[in-house]
Amino acid sequence: MAQVQYSGTGRRKNSVARVRLVPGDGTITINKRSIDDYFDLETLKVIVKQPLAETQTEGTYDIHVNVNGGGYTGQAGAIRHGVARALLTADPEFRPALKKAGYLTRDARMKERKKYGLKAARRAPQFSKR
Repeated sequence: MAQVQYSGTGRRKNSVARVRLVPGDGTITINKRSIDDYFDLETLKVIVKQPLAETQTEGTYDIHVNVNGGGYTGQAGAIRHGVARALLTADPEFRPALKKAGYLTRDARMKERKKYGLKAARRAPQFSKR
């Protein structure tokens, strides 16, 4: 018989995370590596675990993540978004807590594109009167 699993997709900047929650002892696997191997910074590990802490479900689900695109900070944010969405499919009772904490909202901030005539998105060439 197939094991029960809940899935959610999270996005942040250019990162996309596909998250699966499987009932288990709380191990987190990101791209077939443990969270400790994947993220060096402790703050990024905390960001990933925030929805679990908010709903007091730490240690009840194994988390399997496939994430690509962007940098490590964007990937951590995408994983957090995906975990929150997967928890919502697991138990709709979590919605008020996750919504209040802001974990269900997709962070729309993206890198602004470079414009012609400028050196970057808004950075203009140096002005000289003479």
